[in-house]
Amino acid sequence: MEEIAAGPLLSKINSPADLKKLSKADLQQACNELRQFIIDCVSVHGGHFGASLGVVELTVALHYVLNTPDDQLVWDVGHQAYGHKILTGRRQIFHTNRKYGGLSGFPKRSESEYDAFGVGHSSTSISAALGMAIASKYKGETDRQHVAVIGDGAMTAGLPFEALNHAGVSNSNVLIILNDNNMSIDPNVGALKEYLTDITTSHTYNKFRDDVWKLLGKLPYGEMQQGMASKLEASLKGLVSKSSNMFEAMKMRYFGPIDGHNVLKLVEILEHLKDIPGPKLLHIKTVKGKGYDLAEKDQTLWHAPGTFDKITGKINKKVVAVPEPPKYQDVFGHTIIELAEKNPAIMGITPAMPSGCSLKFMMDKMPDRAFDVGIAEQHAVTVSAGMATRGLRVFCNIYSSFMQRAYDMVIHDVAIQKLPVVFCLDRAGLVGEDGPTHHGAYDIPFMRCIPNLIVSAPMNEQELRNLMYTSQLEETKLPFVIRYPRGQGVMPEWRTPFEKIEIGKGRIVKEGEEIAILTIGHPGNFAVTACAGLAIDGLNPAHYDMRFAKPLDEELLHEIAQKFHKIITVEDGTVVGGFGSAVLEFMAANGYTPEVKILGIPDRIVEHGKPEELHRECGYDARAIAEAVKEMVGDNVKEAVTV
Repeated sequence: MEEIAAGPLLSKINSPADLKKLSKADLQQACNELRQFIIDCVSVHGGHFGASLGVVELTVALHYVLNTPDDQLVWDVGHQAYGHKILTGRRQIFHTNRKYGGLSGFPKRSESEYDAFGVGHSSTSISAALGMAIASKYKGETDRQHVAVIGDGAMTAGLPFEALNHAGVSNSNVLIILNDNNMSIDPNVGALKEYLTDITTSHTYNKFRDDVWKLLGKLPYGEMQQGMASKLEASLKGLVSKSSNMFEAMKMRYFGPIDGHNVLKLVEILEHLKDIPGPKLLHIKTVKGKGYDLAEKDQTLWHAPGTFDKITGKINKKVVAVPEPPKYQDVFGHTIIELAEKNPAIMGITPAMPSGCSLKFMMDKMPDRAFDVGIAEQHAVTVSAGMATRGLRVFCNIYSSFMQRAYDMVIHDVAIQKLPVVFCLDRAGLVGEDGPTHHGAYDIPFMRCIPNLIVSAPMNEQELRNLMYTSQLEETKLPFVIRYPRGQGVMPEWRTPFEKIEIGKGRIVKEGEEIAILTIGHPGNFAVTACAGLAIDGLNPAHYDMRFAKPLDEELLHEIAQKFHKIITVEDGTVVGGFGSAVLEFMAANGYTPEVKILGIPDRIVEHGKPEELHRECGYDARAIAEAVKEMVGDNVKEAVTV
């Protein structure tokens, strides 16, 4: 990997202190060079693209005005923090971003003192920055700034409003910058979007805000003048806007909306805001993908496009000579439409991931039966539960790592009431370059411990279709979890006829002797590859696809325990409390004492890298399975592992 060349100004900026040496007249050029550097890097090495381009001017202004890292700067999610990383000493190694062993794709406290808070999931920034502000106030650190940069998409979650509710009465020195670009990954939805649009497009209101700001700038600063301007603003606001300002109703000082691509205006306002105590909100308008025409026009596609030709904009696609298997999420997206055409009770719900989980296919074809509820996982689960009480069969599609946010709702609103909601957990297992905040490592343990829940995982596309079919049948009375990984399956000819799967029943993939391999989900394909290689070495392990972590196929497990004294379990989830643990619990409860080796995600935080790199590191790829078999069966095998 080669370092990307920087422009003449940017090449001399190795810290915010270097940025501060520039004159204000040079800041626009610094922005231009930073934007070009991001384009150059991402086009060659991949990564999140549009979000960071949209906040180039804000990033430069913040580090120009603030005294980071003493001033605390928290980026929500972190998709937009590439410019921040480049300006804070990581430019020369930025080409390693999201690579195995390289920089994280998100702010990370252990990576840099400038990363005040580790992020990856949305909507945490205001709470974190407020916590820092309260701590500083308690410690008497009166000169420290605390800034949260949050997008309007992230504001649709509940957590920011909990934080705003607290911030408004905390009297702590916190500045919230609302980066309003009308996007998360997909276009934003809901009433908040309409509200922000109303504020942004009210010309009378905007002119009034500008006039008040100029007045504040001319007044000598003091409590009386500040109070007078505030009262003037409040008394006239109702005459120029359809509704009162929601943020000021929560006792936040509101400023804006302003152009988030005017770096000099941003610097001017941020310098003023440093001197205004208490909780404040600055509303800026930006364009996701700013400065790269194609990214501005198709913001969803260019959120994370992979590598591309920066001149033509052609996104690099792998050239294949034969048909490839589809992505699991696309199998879900097409299959739910097939099922919905036959079953009018089927509905689809996703929290802000219609493109990522492929529910968008159904939203386009059946707009009255599929909904994006915004970044609101808790609401997605409970609204699904409410629909289920009225006889609907809701497929609630949430990424595995995001489902962690809605755990109470799964228990309280679904499982206790035995409502037959179908939870499709996309991105289960190790997701790759997004790293530890996005790995779907924990859903098997946290779902299988809940009563009334069925927990399943398909080994391939056919199994996914059949599990979806089974989950919506009238006789399926319980909530049903189907977990599957990010990326491609294994079946180019995947559109097979639907077949009912008996709940809690596994299947024999391959008969064998001496040792049994028990898999759940996609890693069963790793075991198939391992068994093919082991045959060359004269080994013949049996392979069982168990399908269900709950209920377990106890009949099949009795058969396995009576036949084999050596067992390997394989899963793409944590080994603590997961499928392997469930097998051990069964063995202990029934007095069996086989030698059992559990392969899966180890009990530690796994960093980022390509999925195949991480599978190897964690020891459950095909090679690792073969090595485990050889280790357990002893010395009567060849030395080399052939996989």
